[in-house]
Amino acid sequence: MIIVHHLNNSRSQRVLWLLEELGLPYEIVRYERDRKTMLAPPELRSIHPLGKSPVISDGEVVVAESGAIVEYLIDTYGQGRLKPATGTPEQRRWTYFMHYAEGSAMTPLLMKLVFDRVESSPAPFFVKPIARAIARKVLGSYILPQIASHLDYLEAELAQRPWFAGAEFSATDIQMSFPLEAAAARAGLNASRPRLMDFLQRIHSRAAFQRALERGGPYELLK
Repeated sequence: MIIVHHLNNSRSQRVLWLLEELGLPYEIVRYERDRKTMLAPPELRSIHPLGKSPVISDGEVVVAESGAIVEYLIDTYGQGRLKPATGTPEQRRWTYFMHYAEGSAMTPLLMKLVFDRVESSPAPFFVKPIARAIARKVLGSYILPQIASHLDYLEAELAQRPWFAGAEFSATDIQMSFPLEAAAARAGLNASRPRLMDFLQRIHSRAAFQRALERGGPYELLK
């Protein structure tokens, strides 16, 4: 039995979605973020030394990191589903976006989350103006332009094909869902990029996505 060590409001929601798309049985062990720090609880360290989610266990096998989990499940149980044929342009795009999602795409989004908190966090009165000025400078001069560049790039990609790998929905669309949901929640993705918004609407309407939400519970990205 596959066990998903599921942290609320986290990337592990994608793992539940993939398992539902593949029609695989699984169990969920739930973990809750600390309400003050929003960090994962220390109990997760008993599963993986870094104590982060997502993590799955499949018998004696433990797999961490979203992309590694997706590839493990596809390679082990996919039977050719949700991945293009080897050696095709679609397969190369599949691999590229599988790694791009957590590499290039998430970096500026995480930086924005951090600097937004620097700007809004309590601080001594004599420090607060300096911290806010630095945060606004970094956001305006680097982070926000980087996010806009990535969103423009992804909008252009979906102008060429309906899904990120090609004409068919695949696991790389599941992997790409998180940075785009994060961008919509906290980084300005809106109707000005209609193809990306349509992508989000299409994935949210999938029956497997809805079943994963029912199994995983409330899902709200950090802001």
